[in-house]
Amino acid sequence: MLTRRSLIATSLLAAATPAFAQAPAPNDPAAILTAIYTRAAKGKGDGGGAFIIENKAAKAKYLSKALVALWAKADAHTPKGDVGPVDFDPVTNSQEPDVKSFKVDAKKMEADKAVITVTITGHRNDRKPADQVVRYDFVREANWKIDDIKGSSDGEAWSIRKMLVDALKN
Repeated sequence: MLTRRSLIATSLLAAATPAFAQAPAPNDPAAILTAIYTRAAKGKGDGGGAFIIENKAAKAKYLSKALVALWAKADAHTPKGDVGPVDFDPVTNSQEPDVKSFKVDAKKMEADKAVITVTITGHRNDRKPADQVVRYDFVREANWKIDDIKGSSDGEAWSIRKMLVDALKN
């Protein structure tokens, strides 16, 4: 039986539901990067973010299917004993990770694509301003996945996707 009290409670719950629907999803690209950089900045901030590419399971968790497949092809093309096509930590844009703080900024959000930048501040402050910014291209598959990581090192632009493609040409 529907009482006045249950009718009011149901109405209030229905009215509140859209507010909950507006909350950012845990697999939102900005939330994903915030979690990655929070982990990279822990302790002395020298742990880095290479954990997103350290093995097949990590790549499958964070990277798009197309990027994982390209990476596997490039790794298979690498001569035995050589370093793979990506020989640095792309998350921290460094050989020696140093993350004191970071700022995540959504540049472009569409239904199936997103571009997010992360500006990193280190403890040493020895980077050029352009080298402090790492750009992520996301695609929506079942969940949001990183489809490319871009940045610059000493003013030279780099892209993980381009590095992998170039590794296949050699």
